[in-house]
Amino acid sequence: MSTRGTIRLATRGSDLALRQATTVKEVLEDRRYDVELVEVETTGDQIQDELIHRLGKTGAFVRSLDEKVIEGDVDAAVHSMKDMPTDQPDDLLVAGIPERATPGDALVTPDGSTLDELPEGATVGTSSLRRQAQLLDARPDLTVEPLRGNVDTRIEKLLAPGLQAEHEARTEAEKEKKGSTDDDYEHPYEQDVETWFSELDEIERRALEREPDTEYDAIVLAEAGLDRSGLAHRVEYRQLPTSGFVPAPGQGALAVTSRDDEIGEALTTLLDHPRTRVETTVERAVLAELGGGCVAPIGVHAVLRGEYVHADVQVYSRDGTESVTASRDLPADRHVAAARSLARELAEQGADDLIAQARRDDEEPEAKREESA
Repeated sequence: MSTRGTIRLATRGSDLALRQATTVKEVLEDRRYDVELVEVETTGDQIQDELIHRLGKTGAFVRSLDEKVIEGDVDAAVHSMKDMPTDQPDDLLVAGIPERATPGDALVTPDGSTLDELPEGATVGTSSLRRQAQLLDARPDLTVEPLRGNVDTRIEKLLAPGLQAEHEARTEAEKEKKGSTDDDYEHPYEQDVETWFSELDEIERRALEREPDTEYDAIVLAEAGLDRSGLAHRVEYRQLPTSGFVPAPGQGALAVTSRDDEIGEALTTLLDHPRTRVETTVERAVLAELGGGCVAPIGVHAVLRGEYVHADVQVYSRDGTESVTASRDLPADRHVAAARSLARELAEQGADDLIAQARRDDEEPEAKREESA
């Protein structure tokens, strides 16, 4: 059977990015297109010791892919929408926004504990300023530590200390049993080490080989990332309510960028999910008007409800002690203008001050690094 042509899709080379790009590829192949995935290494992939919010300011996970599109090396690029800067090149458009996955965050723990059940002073891993502020607002006693890496890497860092401690305890118990002359010696474990290890999940086996710098009691990441990585059923996690932990603008959504040409039109027809486009457009319009980008802790979540788009917005100080928030129903027929108006209202209520302080906080360590260089 003849095809309608070949579309070259740029994607990052991480496991999650490839899985996301593959979902787009499959939709296009169902519509009789040949699709080639082109892996592109981005600035964000090259820099491993920088916090996410610093990378996000320059679109470190996005620009390299979009440059390939603009230069004509590929036809389109697949992005996680929450990584995309609100300022886009004029010769590039967001051609397709597929239906969004679950937009909220997940609290992942070794035993399925809730946020309230974490011990006093527990260490929680995230490199998101928004998640840090929201966690400290909910639990000021928590210690929030940076955490980077792919989804599976972050989970391995969480699981490593507990699994390694259990492996050591089981090994010692076996040594004691072998060295014991007591016929009534009771082994504390039903399984020997080899059997226990053979029943571990693959991600647990990899965790055993890690040497984590920090012992985390929990980590927070996007639930959509867990689902798309195929890990949601392999770890213990609790959903964090989007009302209290308002997600990042565009979280859970993909964006396919292209040039404004025939392929761009085809991608819109084949991929675009109208509801998701309206919701994410509201979220990004609020973010763009506030101007906080990745520098300030900002959550925006929109849900289309008939003639209205319900929007929740949170702007925090980095330590979570101050916030400006709003929940509002915006008219769907003028959702962009209404979103911008809401953002301006929040700015006047103090969001501008919180964002300005976050920007100063961000510039201070940069200035110190320059002085020491």
